[in-house]
Formats: sequence, structure tokens, C-alpha cells
Amino acid sequence: MENYDVVVIGSGPAGLTSAIYAVRGGLSTLIVEKGLTGGQIALTENIENYPGFESISGAALAKKMLDQAKNQGAVFELEEVKSISADNGKKIIDLGEKKVSAKAVVIAVGSNPRKLGVPGEKEFDGKGVHYCALCDGFAYRNKVVAVLGGGDAAIKEALYLANTTKKVYVIHRRDELRAEKGHQEQAFAKENIEFIWDSVVTEFVGTKFLEKLKIHNVKTNKDSEIAVDGSFTYVGHLPATNWVDVDKTERGYIKVDKKMSTSMQGVFACGDCTDGDIAQIATSVGDGAIAGTSVIEYVQNLKNGKK
Repeated sequence: MENYDVVVIGSGPAGLTSAIYAVRGGLSTLIVEKGLTGGQIALTENIENYPGFESISGAALAKKMLDQAKNQGAVFELEEVKSISADNGKKIIDLGEKKVSAKAVVIAVGSNPRKLGVPGEKEFDGKGVHYCALCDGFAYRNKVVAVLGGGDAAIKEALYLANTTKKVYVIHRRDELRAEKGHQEQAFAKENIEFIWDSVVTEFVGTKFLEKLKIHNVKTNKDSEIAVDGSFTYVGHLPATNWVDVDKTERGYIKVDKKMSTSMQGVFACGDCTDGDIAQIATSVGDGAIAGTSVIEYVQNLKNGKK
């Protein structure tokens, strides 16, 4: 069984930052990622609010962070963690086909897009129903699409889609957006973006592929339909934490203290999977720095015979 000082689960900004701190602190460090390297930021076309970069693609920023961690000495593996268990003071991380041990673990698994839970959503997933415009938007060049949501992610993706599609409907359950002011102004100025206010999607309809959306106005109680070729949902995220047995909130976010410690000794958590109020790259990096320094202190204490 391979042995490390620390295993970091997740390769988003929080996880990579914690890994950079840990390996620079002299700890042997393994980063485990089951899916997209860089996490959710890798799906973002353009980032303009991360200090030091006036404008950078999410994929490019994620690569810089991963390259830095690896260049400092961290090991990176594409594997899915099944569970974490304690064994005589060590943590056993089950990767399915193999297991590794560590003195400490950092959970930085982030979150996944929240789904609406309405008829047709599951049936047309990947067949017109999507959650990432950067991933799937190219298939809708010169077609009609809808973006569901009114936050910053929704409006940024609507702007991205507006550059290549014939028309973008933005469907929002309120009568005003929650996105950054600058992004709102850009969206309002786009001739091929149309806003449908005070409304929610109640059903995705089609045959083999999505063909239309059923919409309910929450103020007038009137129902309507619009024809679309595709839709992209941005109504929040849920933490990807159902596999780990630590104290969580009702919504599944991991509870941590000021050192990013969880209820399991030697297990820390940071980033979007924890119960913080703000989900931004900068705050995730801050969480990762705290988790990384806490891990260094924890492992050094273990090596010195302290608890």
C-alpha cells in the first residue's frame, strides 16, 4: 500500500492550494481527482475577478495551479475515492482498485450543478438539457437555446452562448438579476438575448431530443411554452459529499472549524464543499491555504508524538 503524509481529494482551487502548501511544508502529497482537472473553474470561459489576472480562461488558470502543485513535488492521480476510514491513527483512502494510506486528508471535492427535478429533465439530459455552455454550447451554433437562472454563472454563460447562437432566452424566477452589474449591462445590450422574468421551467418536452420548455409565471400563474433546441441550467450547486462520513449541514456541506478541521480527526475540508457563505475562486484559495497550513501542523505534531 502506498503511504503519504497527506492525500488531497479534489483538484479545484481549494484542493490545489492546500496541496501546494502541504508539499512546500515538506509533506509527501497525493492529489486525487475523479473527473475534471481544475474542478468547476475549468468550465468557465473567462475569469476577470481573480487577483493577478485581469482576464484568464478557467482552464488556463486551473492548469497553472495544477502545474505549480506538481512542480513543487505533489503526485497527481485520476481516481475516484470511494471512502475514508481510520486504521490505527492512519487514514485509509479507498480508490476502488487500490488503497492508499495517509496521516491526514484534505477533502476539496467542490459541488455539482443543482437540477430542477421536473419532468423530462432526466430523459433529455445530454439530449438538449445541459449544465455547461462551455462544454456543450458549440452544438447549438445558429440555434435557439435557453439559460435557466439569473446569477453570475447564468448570465456569463448566456453571453457566451449569444456569440454563436441565433437566440438566447434567459428564464429567471425573479424580476431582476443577481449577476454582477457589468455582466448584467452586457446581457441587456445583446440583441439576441431575451429575458423571461418571474418564471420557472416546469417541464422539458420533446421526442428524441429537447424541443420545447413549459414555463410557469410565478406572479400571474399563467403557463406558456417556448420552442428551443437546447437549455442550460444554472440554479446553484450541491456539495459532492455523500460518500464521506463526517458532520454536515442539512444540505450536505461539510462542517469545519476555523482551521478547516472536520469532525473526523486528521481530516480537513475546504472550498465549495464546506459550509461557507461565498463560493468564489479567491475564497476557495483562502480556504485551501488554511487547510494546507493546518495539515502541516497536524502531521508535524504526529511525527513529534503529539496529538
